[in-house]
Amino acid sequence: MTVSQLKPTLGTLHLWGIAVGLVISGEYFGWSYGWGTAGTLGFLVTTLMVAVMYTCFIFSFTEMTTAIPNAGGPFAYSLRALGVGGGTIAGLATLIEFVFAPPAIAMAIGSYLQVQFPWIDPRWAAVGAYVVFMSLNIVGVSIAATFELIVTVLAVLELLVFMGVVAPAFSFSNFALGGWSGADTFSMGAVSGIFAAIPFAIWFFLAIEGAAMAAEEAKDPKRTIPRAYISGILTLVILALGVMVFAGGVGDWRTLSNINDPLPQAMKGVVGGDSKWMHMLVWIGLFGLVASFHGIILGYSRQFFALARAGFLPAGLAKLNRFQTPHRAILAGGVVGIAAIFSDGVVNLQGMSLTAAMITMSVFGAIVMYIVSMISLFRLRKTEPNLERTFRAPGYPIVPGIALVLAVVCLIAMIWFNLLIFSVFLGLMIVGALFCRFIRNRDGQVVAVAGQ
Repeated sequence: MTVSQLKPTLGTLHLWGIAVGLVISGEYFGWSYGWGTAGTLGFLVTTLMVAVMYTCFIFSFTEMTTAIPNAGGPFAYSLRALGVGGGTIAGLATLIEFVFAPPAIAMAIGSYLQVQFPWIDPRWAAVGAYVVFMSLNIVGVSIAATFELIVTVLAVLELLVFMGVVAPAFSFSNFALGGWSGADTFSMGAVSGIFAAIPFAIWFFLAIEGAAMAAEEAKDPKRTIPRAYISGILTLVILALGVMVFAGGVGDWRTLSNINDPLPQAMKGVVGGDSKWMHMLVWIGLFGLVASFHGIILGYSRQFFALARAGFLPAGLAKLNRFQTPHRAILAGGVVGIAAIFSDGVVNLQGMSLTAAMITMSVFGAIVMYIVSMISLFRLRKTEPNLERTFRAPGYPIVPGIALVLAVVCLIAMIWFNLLIFSVFLGLMIVGALFCRFIRNRDGQVVAVAGQ
């Protein structure tokens, strides 16, 4: 079997753009479903808890990313630390996270476009987004990463503009009204809402770890990746808290709690539907959605590529085209995503909208991967104490321990409140594991992780 190798072309700024860009659509939509579950104050508690988990996770995850720069990211670390079983779980969980997030984002792109053009069918707009951005990823990673950086910077600036425009209309009394799951006072029902809202708080930060899948294409990854990750998580925490608080305090937050375009609707209540600010938010807001959509396509394609290269998936998915990109892996994820888009109205999971269901499915994949990754960190510290670690998790073992414990708490809470979706997720994991085993037995080869 010929092992393909990706070419290192990305610097710190590109990696920051990928890390933030992968996530930034989470600031534009998806999170407001958490208000419908927990209320504004309850969801603020959920978000702070999740922000702590992600901050501890990223500071710990960076240790493995720099020590083992591999396109497989979590799959590569878990394969090395825990063997084939651990690698399979981490690889499949990451695939589910990165394959099911894009349909939700694509539908949000369609919803944003429908604000400007009411005649547009969001589903076909979503398919169009897949075609455009799969093509851009196929053309080359350097071009794709530069585009990602540009749209990410524009998206960050637009969130700052949003906060500045609505700030004069902000009222904490609006934000706090019915802030505990619809009530004004804290109760046990509010506790339930706080835990039920976990998937939507995770959506604020979901996929930042995907920058690890570009590590093989990074110049000097032992230096550039820590800088990108640490600045990236700080950027996202500040933006997430700012956007949520300001959007919730400009009017009746309940009108924003179950829609795909909360920011345009919040701004409309302040400046009116015909304001230039409003139109700017819709158009530039699309950059935030595009940044994540485009970046996650890069992420899922590298995960398909790494699993195929290691012998867990058909070898054809590891083929590179003349632009040195895994074009077949890019197309494979697109087929799944487009199928998910057209399942809207056909498949019903717990009465959720397609967007909420896809977010929840993606978050299940992320949380399982976080747990396996932190276990891998502890395992590698024990089994490979001499592994070169240019960046070490600060506060070890407490910081990674906090990330692990909070991830387990999140998983238990999510299973409790989303049993049907978890059953589907578990079914996909089992089928995927059996398929990976079939491929390994057929081909009789598993490629070792780089540096092993």
